[in-house]
Amino acid sequence: MHSPQPQPEALAEDRSLRLPAHGTTVTAEDLRVRLVLAADFDDVLEIDASEVESVGQAVLQLLVAARAEAAGNGQPFRITNPSPAFVDRVTRCQLADVIGLETGVTQ
Repeated sequence: MHSPQPQPEALAEDRSLRLPAHGTTVTAEDLRVRLVLAADFDDVLEIDASEVESVGQAVLQLLVAARAEAAGNGQPFRITNPSPAFVDRVTRCQLADVIGLETGVTQ
């Protein structure tokens, strides 16, 4: 039995960027694609980090690059609901300022 095709409004609702619980090199490619789409189609690049339990170098590099590109394009960039694990990793890597974690927004 096949599942029904998602309705257009369901697809629109699933455009939010949510970091995976375990951000690894394997999950980074999917995140990269989603970041590119969001940068092209959304007014604000908003990334929910509430479910993050661990985040690796590849994901951190993508976030740094995405924020830099958003800033260059005048597009607001936000990390929302950062989990304690996300905040800890980003802070220990001294990347909080680079990805806008402290301010939450850059334009």
